[in-house]
Amino acid sequence: MTPDQYFSHTTAAILLGLRMPEGFREPTLHVTSVRPRRAPRLSGVSGHDSGPRDLVWLDGIPVLNPIDTWLQLAARFGLDDVIVMGDGLVRRLRPITTLERLGELIHGYRGRGSRRLRDAISLMRHATDSARETTLRLVVVRAGFPEPEVNGVIRNRHGAVVAHGDLVFRPFRTILEYEGRHHGESERQFSIDIARLDELMDEEWRVIRVDKALMARRATLLGKIDRALRKGGWSPT
Repeated sequence: MTPDQYFSHTTAAILLGLRMPEGFREPTLHVTSVRPRRAPRLSGVSGHDSGPRDLVWLDGIPVLNPIDTWLQLAARFGLDDVIVMGDGLVRRLRPITTLERLGELIHGYRGRGSRRLRDAISLMRHATDSARETTLRLVVVRAGFPEPEVNGVIRNRHGAVVAHGDLVFRPFRTILEYEGRHHGESERQFSIDIARLDELMDEEWRVIRVDKALMARRATLLGKIDRALRKGGWSPT
Protein backbone atom coordinates (compact mmCIF):
# COMPACT_ATOMS: atom_id res chain seq x y z
CA MET A 1 0.00 0.00 0.00
CA THR A 2 1.09 3.54 -0.75
CA PRO A 3 0.87 6.42 1.77
CA ASP A 4 -2.41 7.56 0.17
CA GLN A 5 -4.19 4.21 0.57
CA TYR A 6 -6.02 2.69 3.55
CA PHE A 7 -8.24 -0.23 4.52
CA SER A 8 -11.97 0.50 4.29
CA HIS A 9 -15.44 -1.05 4.15
CA THR A 10 -15.77 -4.51 5.74
CA THR A 11 -12.00 -4.90 6.09
CA ALA A 12 -11.91 -1.76 8.23
CA ALA A 13 -14.94 -2.91 10.24
CA ILE A 14 -13.26 -6.22 11.11
CA LEU A 15 -9.94 -4.58 11.98
CA LEU A 16 -11.76 -2.07 14.19
CA GLY A 17 -13.75 -4.78 15.95
CA LEU A 18 -17.14 -3.37 14.96
CA ARG A 19 -20.25 -5.50 15.40
CA MET A 20 -20.73 -7.47 12.21
CA PRO A 21 -23.53 -9.71 10.91
CA GLU A 22 -23.35 -13.07 12.66
CA GLY A 23 -21.11 -15.51 10.81
CA PHE A 24 -19.77 -12.83 8.46
CA ARG A 25 -16.81 -13.93 6.36
CA GLU A 26 -15.13 -12.25 3.41
CA PRO A 27 -11.83 -13.24 1.78
CA THR A 28 -11.48 -9.98 -0.16
CA LEU A 29 -9.52 -7.02 1.22
CA HIS A 30 -11.03 -3.58 0.70
CA VAL A 31 -8.47 -0.86 -0.02
CA THR A 32 -9.31 2.76 -0.83
CA SER A 33 -7.04 5.25 -2.59
CA VAL A 34 -7.25 8.98 -1.99
CA ARG A 35 -8.02 10.79 -5.22
CA PRO A 36 -6.44 11.55 -7.65
CA ARG A 37 -4.79 8.15 -7.19
CA ARG A 38 -6.90 5.48 -8.84
CA ALA A 39 -8.47 2.57 -7.02
CA PRO A 40 -6.07 -0.38 -6.72
CA ARG A 41 -6.59 -3.34 -9.06
CA LEU A 42 -5.05 -6.44 -7.54
CA SER A 43 -6.03 -10.07 -7.11
CA GLY A 44 -7.90 -10.53 -3.83
CA VAL A 45 -8.41 -6.78 -3.41
CA SER A 46 -11.59 -4.79 -3.91
CA GLY A 47 -10.38 -1.31 -4.82
CA HIS A 48 -12.10 2.01 -4.19
CA ASP A 49 -11.26 5.70 -4.47
CA SER A 50 -12.42 8.58 -2.33
CA GLY A 51 -11.65 12.06 -1.13
CA PRO A 52 -9.60 12.56 2.05
CA ARG A 53 -10.98 10.87 5.17
CA ASP A 54 -10.01 10.74 8.83
CA LEU A 55 -8.02 7.59 9.53
CA VAL A 56 -7.01 5.64 12.60
CA TRP A 57 -3.77 3.70 12.90
CA LEU A 58 -3.74 0.15 14.21
CA ASP A 59 -0.19 -1.07 14.77
CA GLY A 60 0.96 1.10 11.90
CA ILE A 61 -1.90 0.08 9.59
CA PRO A 62 -4.04 2.92 8.17
CA VAL A 63 -7.76 2.19 8.61
CA LEU A 64 -10.84 4.29 7.93
CA ASN A 65 -12.40 5.64 11.15
CA PRO A 66 -15.31 3.64 12.64
CA ILE A 67 -18.08 6.15 11.96
CA ASP A 68 -17.27 6.57 8.27
CA THR A 69 -16.93 2.79 8.01
CA TRP A 70 -20.46 2.41 9.39
CA LEU A 71 -21.75 4.98 6.90
CA GLN A 72 -20.08 3.08 4.05
CA LEU A 73 -21.60 -0.27 5.01
CA ALA A 74 -25.17 1.05 5.23
CA ALA A 75 -25.42 0.54 1.47
CA ARG A 76 -24.33 -3.08 1.75
CA PHE A 77 -25.94 -4.44 4.92
CA GLY A 78 -29.60 -4.90 5.76
CA LEU A 79 -31.43 -2.60 8.16
CA ASP A 80 -31.02 -4.78 11.25
CA ASP A 81 -27.30 -5.23 10.66
CA VAL A 82 -26.90 -1.47 10.32
CA ILE A 83 -28.78 -1.03 13.62
CA VAL A 84 -26.63 -3.64 15.37
CA MET A 85 -23.41 -2.02 14.15
CA GLY A 86 -24.71 1.44 15.08
CA ASP A 87 -25.65 0.28 18.58
CA GLY A 88 -22.06 -0.91 18.90
CA LEU A 89 -20.80 2.61 18.21
CA VAL A 90 -22.84 3.95 21.16
CA ARG A 91 -22.37 0.92 23.43
CA ARG A 92 -22.41 1.10 27.22
CA LEU A 93 -18.69 0.50 27.78
CA ARG A 94 -16.18 2.69 25.92
CA PRO A 95 -18.63 4.18 23.39
CA ILE A 96 -17.11 5.59 20.22
CA THR A 97 -19.67 8.35 19.75
CA THR A 98 -23.20 9.38 20.73
CA LEU A 99 -26.61 8.92 19.14
CA GLU A 100 -26.92 12.69 18.90
CA ARG A 101 -23.68 12.99 16.94
CA LEU A 102 -24.68 10.17 14.57
CA GLY A 103 -28.07 11.81 14.06
CA GLU A 104 -26.36 15.06 13.06
CA LEU A 105 -24.13 13.24 10.56
CA ILE A 106 -27.00 11.31 9.01
CA HIS A 107 -29.13 14.44 8.67
CA GLY A 108 -26.68 15.86 6.15
CA TYR A 109 -25.54 12.56 4.62
CA ARG A 110 -26.29 12.09 0.92
CA GLY A 111 -24.27 8.97 0.17
CA ARG A 112 -25.52 5.51 -0.71
CA GLY A 113 -27.60 3.95 2.05
CA SER A 114 -28.73 7.33 3.42
CA ARG A 115 -32.38 6.26 3.67
CA ARG A 116 -31.42 3.08 5.51
CA LEU A 117 -29.32 5.10 7.93
CA ARG A 118 -32.26 7.37 8.69
CA ASP A 119 -34.44 4.33 9.32
CA ALA A 120 -31.74 2.78 11.51
CA ILE A 121 -31.07 5.80 13.74
CA SER A 122 -34.68 5.85 14.93
CA LEU A 123 -34.34 2.23 16.10
CA MET A 124 -30.88 2.49 17.66
CA ARG A 125 -30.39 2.80 21.42
CA HIS A 126 -27.32 3.63 23.46
CA ALA A 127 -25.77 1.54 26.26
CA THR A 128 -26.03 -1.93 24.73
CA ASP A 129 -23.54 -4.68 25.55
CA SER A 130 -23.88 -7.05 22.60
CA ALA A 131 -25.26 -7.54 19.10
CA ARG A 132 -27.73 -10.18 20.24
CA GLU A 133 -29.05 -7.84 22.89
CA THR A 134 -29.96 -5.43 20.08
CA THR A 135 -31.50 -8.22 18.01
CA LEU A 136 -33.62 -9.33 20.97
CA ARG A 137 -34.83 -5.78 21.54
CA LEU A 138 -35.91 -5.45 17.91
CA VAL A 139 -37.84 -8.73 18.13
CA VAL A 140 -39.62 -7.53 21.28
CA VAL A 141 -40.60 -4.12 19.92
CA ARG A 142 -41.76 -5.44 16.56
CA ALA A 143 -43.96 -7.98 18.33
CA GLY A 144 -45.93 -5.12 19.86
CA PHE A 145 -44.57 -5.20 23.40
CA PRO A 146 -43.61 -2.01 25.26
CA GLU A 147 -40.09 -0.81 24.58
CA PRO A 148 -37.74 -1.96 27.36
CA GLU A 149 -34.95 -0.01 29.00
CA VAL A 150 -31.52 -1.07 27.77
CA ASN A 151 -29.21 -2.14 30.60
CA GLY A 152 -31.52 -0.63 33.18
CA VAL A 153 -30.18 -0.35 36.73
CA ILE A 154 -32.01 -2.61 39.21
CA ARG A 155 -31.84 -1.71 42.91
CA ASN A 156 -33.02 -3.71 45.89
CA ARG A 157 -35.36 -2.44 48.60
CA HIS A 158 -32.39 -0.85 50.40
CA GLY A 159 -31.27 1.11 47.34
CA ALA A 160 -28.22 -1.02 46.53
CA VAL A 161 -27.56 -1.89 42.89
CA VAL A 162 -28.37 -5.53 42.23
CA ALA A 163 -27.86 -5.71 38.47
CA HIS A 164 -27.96 -4.05 35.09
CA GLY A 165 -30.79 -5.86 33.32
CA ASP A 166 -30.22 -6.36 29.59
CA LEU A 167 -33.79 -5.36 28.70
CA VAL A 168 -35.96 -4.08 31.54
CA PHE A 169 -39.75 -3.67 31.56
CA ARG A 170 -39.70 -1.68 34.79
CA PRO A 171 -43.45 -1.04 35.26
CA PHE A 172 -44.08 -4.79 34.91
CA ARG A 173 -41.06 -5.99 36.92
CA THR A 174 -39.83 -8.17 34.08
CA ILE A 175 -36.28 -8.51 32.77
CA LEU A 176 -34.95 -10.20 29.64
CA GLU A 177 -31.38 -11.44 29.96
CA TYR A 178 -29.50 -12.68 26.90
CA GLU A 179 -27.17 -15.51 27.90
CA GLY A 180 -24.18 -15.94 25.61
CA ARG A 181 -21.96 -19.03 25.65
CA HIS A 182 -19.49 -17.41 28.06
CA HIS A 183 -22.15 -17.42 30.79
CA GLY A 184 -22.13 -21.22 30.87
CA GLU A 185 -18.48 -21.84 30.01
CA SER A 186 -17.01 -19.60 32.75
CA GLU A 187 -17.47 -21.06 36.23
CA ARG A 188 -16.97 -17.64 37.81
CA GLN A 189 -19.52 -15.99 35.53
CA PHE A 190 -21.97 -18.84 36.15
CA SER A 191 -21.70 -18.28 39.92
CA ILE A 192 -22.21 -14.53 39.50
CA ASP A 193 -25.30 -15.16 37.37
CA ILE A 194 -26.83 -17.49 39.97
CA ALA A 195 -26.28 -15.00 42.81
CA ARG A 196 -27.69 -12.14 40.76
CA LEU A 197 -30.74 -14.16 39.72
CA ASP A 198 -31.44 -15.05 43.38
CA GLU A 199 -31.29 -11.39 44.38
CA LEU A 200 -33.65 -10.37 41.58
CA MET A 201 -36.12 -13.09 42.54
CA ASP A 202 -35.96 -11.90 46.17
CA GLU A 203 -37.00 -8.47 44.88
CA GLU A 204 -39.91 -10.09 42.97
CA TRP A 205 -38.57 -9.57 39.46
CA ARG A 206 -39.47 -12.04 36.73
CA VAL A 207 -36.32 -12.87 34.79
CA ILE A 208 -36.57 -14.52 31.37
CA ARG A 209 -33.22 -15.93 30.29
CA VAL A 210 -32.84 -16.02 26.52
CA ASP A 211 -30.26 -17.97 24.54
CA LYS A 212 -29.72 -18.73 20.88
CA ALA A 213 -32.00 -21.78 21.01
CA LEU A 214 -34.90 -19.81 22.51
CA MET A 215 -34.40 -17.02 19.98
CA ALA A 216 -34.92 -19.62 17.25
CA ARG A 217 -38.22 -20.69 18.84
CA ARG A 218 -39.83 -17.32 18.30
CA ALA A 219 -43.39 -18.26 19.29
CA THR A 220 -42.18 -19.77 22.57
CA LEU A 221 -40.07 -16.70 23.35
CA LEU A 222 -42.89 -14.24 22.64
CA GLY A 223 -45.31 -16.36 24.66
CA LYS A 224 -43.03 -16.24 27.71
CA ILE A 225 -42.72 -12.47 27.42
CA ASP A 226 -46.46 -12.02 26.95
CA ARG A 227 -47.33 -14.07 30.03
CA ALA A 228 -44.73 -12.32 32.20
CA LEU A 229 -45.83 -8.83 31.19
CA ARG A 230 -49.54 -9.59 31.64
CA LYS A 231 -48.81 -11.02 35.09
CA GLY A 232 -47.01 -7.77 35.87
CA GLY A 233 -50.05 -5.73 34.89
CA TRP A 234 -49.51 -5.01 31.19
CA SER A 235 -52.46 -5.05 28.85
CA PRO A 236 -51.97 -4.72 25.07
CA THR A 237 -53.76 -1.82 23.43
